[in-house]
Amino acid sequence: MTVLKNLIGHQNESTYLSGIAEETGLSHSSVSRVITPLIESGIVIEKPLGKQIRTFQLNMESDATRLIIDFYNKINQMLE
Repeated sequence: MTVLKNLIGHQNESTYLSGIAEETGLSHSSVSRVITPLIESGIVIEKPLGKQIRTFQLNMESDATRLIIDFYNKINQMLE
């Protein structure tokens, strides 16, 4: 949930694996392990930037992504 929460917080911008790791306090390998199934399911878009750098962004065209964001927002409203 930590990686997904971070991506939701940056939903309209691209971010890097190292940026997610730094902001969440997780290791690069942990972020990579969590983000891989999100990419495979179409929730996250991965874009290469050069030969070694990859950027990540939520796929706002995905129904699943929109449902996750809606659910996240509703849970936060209930907890306020």
